[in-house]
Amino acid sequence: MKKYALLLVLPVAVALVLSFKAGKKEINVDPLAMNDTILYPDEKHFKNIQQLTFGGDNAEAYFSYDGKWLIFQKTYAKEGIPCDQMYIGKIPTKPGEKFTPKLVSTGKGRTTCGAFMKDGKHIIYASTHLGSGDCPPIPDRSKYGNKYIWPLYDSYDIFMADLNGKIVKQLTNSKGYDAEATLSPDGKKMLYTSTKDGDIDMYVMDLKTGKEIKVTNLLGYDGGGWFSPDGKKLIWRASRPKTEAEIKEYKELLAQGLVAPTNMEVWVANADGTNAKQVSSFGQANWAPAYMPDNKRIIFASNHEYKRGFPFNLYTMNEDGSNLTKISRDKGFDAFPMFSPNGKKIVFCSNRNNGGTRDTNIFIADWEE
Repeated sequence: MKKYALLLVLPVAVALVLSFKAGKKEINVDPLAMNDTILYPDEKHFKNIQQLTFGGDNAEAYFSYDGKWLIFQKTYAKEGIPCDQMYIGKIPTKPGEKFTPKLVSTGKGRTTCGAFMKDGKHIIYASTHLGSGDCPPIPDRSKYGNKYIWPLYDSYDIFMADLNGKIVKQLTNSKGYDAEATLSPDGKKMLYTSTKDGDIDMYVMDLKTGKEIKVTNLLGYDGGGWFSPDGKKLIWRASRPKTEAEIKEYKELLAQGLVAPTNMEVWVANADGTNAKQVSSFGQANWAPAYMPDNKRIIFASNHEYKRGFPFNLYTMNEDGSNLTKISRDKGFDAFPMFSPNGKKIVFCSNRNNGGTRDTNIFIADWEE
C-alpha cells in the first residue's frame, strides 16, 4: 500500500481505479477503451521499459537492497490465487530473460506490503493467515452508499520469513490491523501502520530490540509510509477529516474495521515523526508517495486531475509541493512507483498493455532525468 497499500491494498489498490464514486454516480472504467501500449509518447523519463508480469493483479513491487530482486503481491484466480499472496523474482538482466517469480508467503489468508531485509536472506510482509486460512471477506460496499472502502482486517500481523517462505519470526501481535511495513535504508527499523491505539497511525520499530515509537498523532488515516533514501525523513499518505460529518463518518467506519481512502494527501516528517507537515493539497486521492533519490523531490500517484476518479497517473513535485510534473499517461492506472537503491531504475504497476482486461502488471524502466 502496500501502499493505496491503495494507497493501495490497500491493499486491494487495483480496484480503486476500477470503481470510484463521483457524486452520486458510480463510474466504471471501460477497459476496452484503454489503448494497449507499454510506453506512451510523453513518458520521457522511462527508458528501456520492460513488462515483467502478464496477467492477474500484480501490485506493490519493491526492490531488494542490492537492486537485483523484486517482492510483490499477486492475485490471479486463473492460477488458483484467489487473494493476494507474496512473491519474489529476480529482475532480468539480459534480453529475452524471463521474470520467474516464486511464492514466499504461506498461500493462506491474504498478504500485503512485502519488503526485503538488508541481509538479502529474509523478507517481511503482513498476512491474515493466523486468523483464517481462507481469504478474508470483502466489505459489501452497497451498505455504505457504494463508496470505495478498504477493510482493515484485524487479523493482519507482520511476519519475517526466509526466501523459501519459512516464517522465522512474528514482528507484531497487537489486537487490530498491523500492516503496510517498510524498512529504513540501514535495515534496522521498520515503519508500519496499526490501529492498536484506536486510530490509524504509523509506528517505527527497532527490529533488534522491538522497542517502538508512535510517529503520527492526528485524527485520520496515516499509512503507506517510507523512509527517505538517506533515512532522515518519512513520507506517507494521510486523510484528515475536519468537519463534524467527516469525523463522524471516519470514526463509524473505523469502528467497523473500515476506511474510505478517496481523499488523501501527501505528508512528510522527520524520521522520529517531528515537524510533520502536509505537502500536497490537490484533492481526491494522492498516494503511494516516495522520496526520489535526491532526498528532496517526491514521486506519487494521483487522480486529482479527474473528477470522475480515474485515471491514476504518476507525478513528481518538490518537497514543498511546487513544480508538479506529470510523469505517466496510462488511461487507467499507474501507481506504486519506487526507485532502485542506486536511483537508476524505477518500478511501477499499471493497467497498460493488458489486452483490454483489468489486469494490473509490473513494469520496470531506466530512469532518465
